[in-house]
Amino acid sequence: MGVSGSGKSSVAKTLSDEYGIPFIEGDNLHPQANIDKMSRGEALDDDDRWSWLTACADEMNLAHNSGYVITCSALKKVYREHIRNQVDHPFHIIYLKGSMEIIKERMAARENHFMPTALLQSQFDTLEIPQEALHININKPLDTIKEEIMTLVAEAEKKMSSSSLD
Repeated sequence: MGVSGSGKSSVAKTLSDEYGIPFIEGDNLHPQANIDKMSRGEALDDDDRWSWLTACADEMNLAHNSGYVITCSALKKVYREHIRNQVDHPFHIIYLKGSMEIIKERMAARENHFMPTALLQSQFDTLEIPQEALHININKPLDTIKEEIMTLVAEAEKKMSSSSLD
C-alpha cells in the first residue's frame, strides 16, 4: 500500500516473481468511473473507493489458496479495516513510504498511467500512516526493497506462528 507512484506495482511484481505466486494489480479492479474521474484530474472520494476496496478484498479471498501479492493504495485506516473485515484469512500490509519529491519524479517518468501527477498532493493529504503495516522506505534499489520485505514478512510470520502457540 502507499500513494500513487510509490512503486506498488513494481515491488509487487518482483515479489510475485520471487515467491512464484500470483500478482493482482489493484488498479485493474477500479470501476471505469473511477478511472475516468482520475484521468480528468479529479481525486476519488470515499464513496468512489468502497466498491473498489471490496473488489480488492474479493480478489484476495479468491487467491488465498495459491498465495498472492496485491496492490492497493488503502490510504486511510478505515479502508484497511474494510479490507480486513472482508478478507477471510490473515495477510500482511506493506507500506511503501517515500517523499513527495521522489514519488513525483517517478510519476512523471511513467507512461500510459491514468493517475496524473497533479493528484499526488491529494494522495498525501488522504494518507493515514499505517501503524499496523510493515514499513519500507522506497529510496533504494528495487532488489533491496524486495529483500527487506521478504525479511520483514518472514519475521512477521515467525511472530504470528509463535504467538498462536501461546
